[in-house]
Amino acid sequence: MASPSTTYRVLIADDDAGFRETLESILEPHFLTLSVPSAERALEIVEHEPIHLALFDMHMHLLTGLDALRIIQQVRTGLPCILITADLTERLAQEARAAQAYGVLRKPVSRRDLLSEVYTALRDRYHDPNIPCTVS
Repeated sequence: MASPSTTYRVLIADDDAGFRETLESILEPHFLTLSVPSAERALEIVEHEPIHLALFDMHMHLLTGLDALRIIQQVRTGLPCILITADLTERLAQEARAAQAYGVLRKPVSRRDLLSEVYTALRDRYHDPNIPCTVS
């Protein structure tokens, strides 16, 4: 699979170290990843570092992924954010859309679904023709 020519920076926020490592192992061949254990730390990074996309676990200690997404949309309007949760309900999906989440993925997420959602979000936001349209 071809990688984009730009080095996109993807932020991963999840309090489960094992799941963060899994996401990193899927994404690192294609993107530069930054991984943090909390939404609070993710907010600090978004304010001070160039990030092209953020992935948030829904259930973290102080702030939820949805809380963080709402705050980020005020600080960095247009930053594509994807929520990942094991507890996907129609209500949560509606709240995520209202908070301008790019998408919501259900845990456990497959490699193909994750890469497809990330590539699509980046392609839609940055209009980069070098981002693959399909995941192999």
